[in-house]
Amino acid sequence: MEWLIDTNIVLDYLTDRWPFADEAQAIWRLCETGKATGYISALSFANIVYIMRKVIKPDRIDELLQLISKVFRIADLTANDLLKAAQLHWKDYEDAIQTVTAERLHCNAIITRNTRDYQSERVPVLSPDALLKNLESSEK
Repeated sequence: MEWLIDTNIVLDYLTDRWPFADEAQAIWRLCETGKATGYISALSFANIVYIMRKVIKPDRIDELLQLISKVFRIADLTANDLLKAAQLHWKDYEDAIQTVTAERLHCNAIITRNTRDYQSERVPVLSPDALLKNLESSEK
């Protein structure tokens, strides 16, 4: 299983954001233990640092990158990704970028709490709850 993990899931884990932290932690652990391969786009990493800038000081960004890199693969953002995303003409350009990145990486799904803003038929989009329920039912 290969997933593109959206920014909000990583932030839920890192900031222990209630009520989403438990599901984010479960996804983090699946990737950390090798039960799944999680990708985070370079765009997401930049957004995470920007959003957490009040708690992540410039001298701690490297630590955050090392932590995330131990669990997830950081997916480069290419000029072609930007062009393809623009051609989708989605309301949320960042979601379009995430989608074309996931497609390029041949991910099985995009994991996000923001499922309604993704207009993708290219890559399945799952909420953390839906993903975990699917995994639970497939183990039975």
